[in-house]
Amino acid sequence: MSGWTALLLAGSRPGTDAFAEAHGTDLKALIPVGGVPMVARPATALLAAPQIGRVRVLAQQPDRIASVLPDDPRLSVEPSGATIAATVNAILTDPATRYPLLVTTADHALLDAVMIADFCGKAAGADVAIGLVEQRALTARLPNAQRTWLKFRGGAYSGANLFAFGGPGATKAVALWRTVEQDRKKGWRMIAALGPAVLMGAVLRVRTLDQTLDAVGRRLGLTIRKVELANPLAAVDVDKPADHELVTAILQGRA
Repeated sequence: MSGWTALLLAGSRPGTDAFAEAHGTDLKALIPVGGVPMVARPATALLAAPQIGRVRVLAQQPDRIASVLPDDPRLSVEPSGATIAATVNAILTDPATRYPLLVTTADHALLDAVMIADFCGKAAGADVAIGLVEQRALTARLPNAQRTWLKFRGGAYSGANLFAFGGPGATKAVALWRTVEQDRKKGWRMIAALGPAVLMGAVLRVRTLDQTLDAVGRRLGLTIRKVELANPLAAVDVDKPADHELVTAILQGRA
């Protein structure tokens, strides 16, 4: 089997998920989006992408998730860890893991094969790559979209729930990720965790995002690359009711 290995993260946070319960389930990954269980949408897109050789779906209740996924020999459903970072770290430290890895999430309901090809092409060769969408591109497409923006000289960016890891050395980046995992929606806390020089550069807008990632990469001994996605809809996930309404409207051609 050749090509990229995709990790599709379909776990649940501890406790009751009111968003999921409002849609008749207790698992966010099973919320129907356009009549299809949410996790099945990115899984289908990954299987349709020629760059992807294998899809590994990670979930705390793998049997339930597997029941709504395509029947394909390239796809497996496996138990996940307690957190995203712990799950990814366990895979990166497994000698049997095949690289490069593409990591995405079950709530990436608009993911398609074109986005995947764009990301893989731009991420190839990096130790770590981070999929992003620039603010102007998304607001031009969806003027009222509400996102968390990380602002730098030259632009503001929102995450696209797409990551690439080129080899086991990426565990150093995941260790940093673990320190900010609970603050992933709080942009300034994430930047502060990268060190005072990076924080001040962002506050004063004297650094571009590329310069910031280069600085973090030198600190970790890794090549860290920004991957700006051509399709701004890559930044739209289904994390709350308003997102669900928006994504449904996009799928139906109403937004």
